[in-house]
Amino acid sequence: MSDAKPTPMMAQYLGLKAEHPDCLLFYRMGDFYELFFADAEQAAAALDIALTKRGEHLGQPIPMCGVPVHSHESYLTRLIEKGFKVAVCEQTEDPAEARRKRGSKALVNREVVRLITPGTLSEDNLLSARAANWLAAVARLKGETGLAWLDMSTGEFAVQALAPGPAALAAALARLAPGEVLLPEALTQDPALFETLAPWRDRLTPLPDSRFDAANARRRLEQVFGVATLEGFGAFSPPGVAAAGTLLDYLELTQKGRLPRLQPPRPVAAGAILEIDAATRRNLELSATLSGARAGSLLAAIDRTVTGPGARQLAAWLAAPLTDPEAITERAASVELLTRLGDTRDALRQRLRRVPDLLRALSRLSLERGGPRDLAAIAAGLAEVPDLKADLLGAGLLGTGRGAGALSGGERLPAALARALAELGEHGPLVERLGRALVPEPPLMARDGGFIAAGYHQDLDELRTLASESKRLIAALQAEYVAETGIQSLKIKQNNVLGYYIEVPTRHGEKLLAAGRARLEEGGAAAGTDFVHRQTTAQALRFTTVALSDLENRLRGAADKALALELTLLADLAGEVLARGEEIARAAGALAFLDVIAGLAEVAVDRGHVRPTVDASDAFLIEGGRHPVVEAALAEAGEAFVANDCDLTAEQRLWLLTGPNMAGKSTFLRQNALIAVLAQIGAFVPARAARIGVVDRLFSRVGASDDLAAGRSTFMVEMVETAAILNQAGPRALVILDEIGRGTATYDGLALAWATLEHLHDHNRCRTLFATHYHELTDLADKLKALTCRTMKVREWKGRVVFLHEVAPGTADRSYGIHVARLAGLPPAVLKRAETVLGELESRHRRHPDADLPLFAAHATARPAAAPPEPDPESDSGAAFDPGGRAALEALAGLDPDQLTPRQALDALYNLKNHLTEAG
Repeated sequence: MSDAKPTPMMAQYLGLKAEHPDCLLFYRMGDFYELFFADAEQAAAALDIALTKRGEHLGQPIPMCGVPVHSHESYLTRLIEKGFKVAVCEQTEDPAEARRKRGSKALVNREVVRLITPGTLSEDNLLSARAANWLAAVARLKGETGLAWLDMSTGEFAVQALAPGPAALAAALARLAPGEVLLPEALTQDPALFETLAPWRDRLTPLPDSRFDAANARRRLEQVFGVATLEGFGAFSPPGVAAAGTLLDYLELTQKGRLPRLQPPRPVAAGAILEIDAATRRNLELSATLSGARAGSLLAAIDRTVTGPGARQLAAWLAAPLTDPEAITERAASVELLTRLGDTRDALRQRLRRVPDLLRALSRLSLERGGPRDLAAIAAGLAEVPDLKADLLGAGLLGTGRGAGALSGGERLPAALARALAELGEHGPLVERLGRALVPEPPLMARDGGFIAAGYHQDLDELRTLASESKRLIAALQAEYVAETGIQSLKIKQNNVLGYYIEVPTRHGEKLLAAGRARLEEGGAAAGTDFVHRQTTAQALRFTTVALSDLENRLRGAADKALALELTLLADLAGEVLARGEEIARAAGALAFLDVIAGLAEVAVDRGHVRPTVDASDAFLIEGGRHPVVEAALAEAGEAFVANDCDLTAEQRLWLLTGPNMAGKSTFLRQNALIAVLAQIGAFVPARAARIGVVDRLFSRVGASDDLAAGRSTFMVEMVETAAILNQAGPRALVILDEIGRGTATYDGLALAWATLEHLHDHNRCRTLFATHYHELTDLADKLKALTCRTMKVREWKGRVVFLHEVAPGTADRSYGIHVARLAGLPPAVLKRAETVLGELESRHRRHPDADLPLFAAHATARPAAAPPEPDPESDSGAAFDPGGRAALEALAGLDPDQLTPRQALDALYNLKNHLTEAG
């Protein structure tokens, strides 16, 4: 291997790379960002670009790839989406200046000016306009856990003290879905957090534990926000402060000393939001379906917002419904008002469509990463405020003479809406100045120039005139010299060596000099016509004059000076905008609020939703409830949704729901949970009427899924989720459970479902919807006072089953599984055989009701499972239980599906097939 030292450029690269080992280094070389070594190999594979080689290092060719500077952001987007972090290294010195100072082979100085990570994005094309990009930090001090999160692109900042145990952290991370999570290195080694952090493994950024010091973090926060104490912002726990301070340090690290404009940290008090664990959030498909798609989720069904900030606000509301009835009522009252004022709502939504993303523009300006379009966006957004207020005034929302809080009819304006209107503010002077300063359609990049309007700055206008009229000025001077000398072939030309020069054919050289001397003798324009010889070529002579040199100097600097002056004016305008940052941020928040409530009002009117009553009671009464997502899908197909009531009052707070598959049990369970969520974000709900006592925790165990990566079978996932419910649900919780115990053997499953039902009734004492196929559980209605039985209605007609999708009092005596199997397309032979076996089992149960299922004593203790059934010699279907059939049943009873490998399962299936073949 060669011992040759690296070149100066490669030594510079290696030094910068060593400072940022966990990042891909974008190394600026002219018009490209180049990547070398392993960075190049990874980037080429991720971006599907060519991997080349250049030179050698330690005797080996250097892998290399590059992306153009002018289009690098599209490549950055793909790298960030794939989990990479990128260090952007720029030339911090002009190459010409470097050569002038240190010689022709001088190395240009370079520095890393920014670290780009998934949680520290600010450019629009790196972000989703309709989704927040949270950077979160977790800290643990003395057994307590704190969580802080912020969106660098908007300045939103919040802190929460978490309840003990990993479940609270898992629920909080599921609520936020952060782009990046900072945490102490020690927590990554905590076995108790292994499963909690597993879904976020690709987004974790471990940091030294020393960075999570609460005392230093508090001082840092106080310094950044210019306060002597954080108490004015609310109460914060020490680990919450530590997490918040770590976020500031990380931003300063990644932005190389700059901090974006941040709002003061907002504490999220315990119990202030409806707690929804990760499994429930996934099962209910609040913001994404089980497949990860947005379409088909509750968020997609109710999102009628017309701005990015409004969409992000709605998503935040849906992720964290409120638990304060007064705050919920304020939102709902605002939505109700706009449902009544259709014309005003339409006008409001039309104006909001023209409002850009003010907060993200403001953040880029604060990072000195903004451009002329960010200023134009702020001007355009604030310019809509007066007309928006005028629309509301015209609708009588702001009754004259009664103040901003009164309606024209004398009723009070909803408090939330009144606050939003007040926070819109007055921005006339700023909008006027930005309107005068900027051209109607400014360029994207400030370096392109041309964004300051003509007439705004006199010096700039003069420089532009000089730069744009250079050809005319040169032509005029040339015409003057032609007239003075009489040489028609005289030309003023330019090249990179001489600059501007006067050129005449060789034969006219003496005539040109004579004309110059004559002008000097006459005393006219001596400085302008004193021709000085510069160069002789084979065909021509080249001269200059003082006047031409002066004009050249003016022209050479005019464009550069014009751009420099424009950049100075841009910085001045940005400074004024940032000085009004708080006012603009409040207006942006108010505009987002108006967008959300107008969109929710639009959904309510379009879908026939009603305003629910949300109070502090324990009521849960839904009349004519409907599933918002399923109803929307049916409406598109021209079909109607069958509405159902739900009454979980104290006397019947536990509903046991039986009925066949496909009859609508799961839809009914989910729709009531979704109605509770909608009610507590302040939205209208799909029902004829609704009264809901605030739900503090929502739990859902529906569907069947496994988690093979974590080594969990379907049944294990089911039990883990059930355990979370039984351990955490309190009296104000809402629980929906579907098919507990179906993932294991019949007797085990029935015993577990039985015990779970009793525990929910006696210990958790929460409002519960419990769906099951175990009809034996209906016997508990005689024992559990608050349990009531409901069933999904079906109708049998001409040998077929019709699902009515109606919930009615009573119990089901059949599951109609074979009918569902027929709809699914099972072969007729299988269906016929199943009907034969089912008939035999039902016949045996009628003759020996205690033989095939365990009995439950009065105290509900299950007996051991019964032995496999004996053949019935009186049955016409006795062949189903001949020795071969019995052997198959015994082999089946001895299997544990959760312990079988795929190969073992296949072997077992062949074994069963052989037994049945032997049975004839």
